[in-house]
Amino acid sequence: MSDQPNIRWGILGCGDVCEVKSGPGFQDADGSALTMVMRRTPLMAEEFATRHGVPNWTGDVDDLIEDEDVDAVYIATPPGSHCEYALKVAAAGKPCYVEKPMARSGAECDRMVKAFADAGVPLFVAYYRRGLPRFLKAKELIDGGALGEIKGISYQWEGIADPDRHPGWRVDAAQAGAGLFLDLGSHTLDILDFMLGPLQNPRGEARNVSGLYAVEDHVDLQFILADGAVGEATWNFFGQKRTDLITIEGASATLKLSTFGNEPVRLQTGSRENSFDLPNPKTVHGPLIQTIVDELHGKGYCPSTGVSAARTSHIMDIALHDYYGGRGDDFWDRPDTWPGRG
Repeated sequence: MSDQPNIRWGILGCGDVCEVKSGPGFQDADGSALTMVMRRTPLMAEEFATRHGVPNWTGDVDDLIEDEDVDAVYIATPPGSHCEYALKVAAAGKPCYVEKPMARSGAECDRMVKAFADAGVPLFVAYYRRGLPRFLKAKELIDGGALGEIKGISYQWEGIADPDRHPGWRVDAAQAGAGLFLDLGSHTLDILDFMLGPLQNPRGEARNVSGLYAVEDHVDLQFILADGAVGEATWNFFGQKRTDLITIEGASATLKLSTFGNEPVRLQTGSRENSFDLPNPKTVHGPLIQTIVDELHGKGYCPSTGVSAARTSHIMDIALHDYYGGRGDDFWDRPDTWPGRG
């Protein structure tokens, strides 16, 4: 155990994602403690605090950010408030860990990155797959040359349409920044950035096929890597089957894995297949949170920063630009003008 004082965390928005996926990570990490939580409904904040043994709770954002017993802040609200709350944290001079997607647009991400750079405090983003064993193994295989020269990358997502199950804020552009593409597609684009390096020369198209919501429900994207390898990805959120598959083709072998599954990573070399069974931990944010705590203690670094996350947001903006008639303004306030809706 570290002999340094714990990094004392406060959480803004202690909803469902904090129950198992992230919240316990702040309590379990070496050198870390969860000391305060906030939710707009104070009773729900109190109930969360009681369930998880958190000493303090509040219904006010500013109370938590300014509290002397909070050293760093985790923003776990929908993306519509990420930029606003992050700027408050930066102004308070405290490190911040913000949920993904980082914000509603690349423009908001840039404001956040600048604010933390000006304040001289770090900004981290919850692309927690950068800390999971499955993806660390995939990156190790790629970096170690197991695939040889990378020749191509493909990704396919298809989700089964369920009109009776409304996705809530995730299809409200004012809260989500777009449709399910920002919520789910961001994970894949970020982990490709992590495993293969920044994606370059992106171009794409978004459209609405189902007509169920005002936002996009189908996205096609193309990109290249620094070495010239070509990549393509497709997201269909109202399909007839379930598909989630990353395929990385190399000169010597092919690597296959999913973004959201927990099955083994598969390396196909000729007729031989090696599989690596590296299941996710119960608290999936846990490994990444530990890297953040280590960095704040001056003994490591976190691989998911505001700068890396902003790259993913800018790529998504390119794919969504024509659908929303631009992404640099408050496009969520003018849905009647979105060209893609026609």
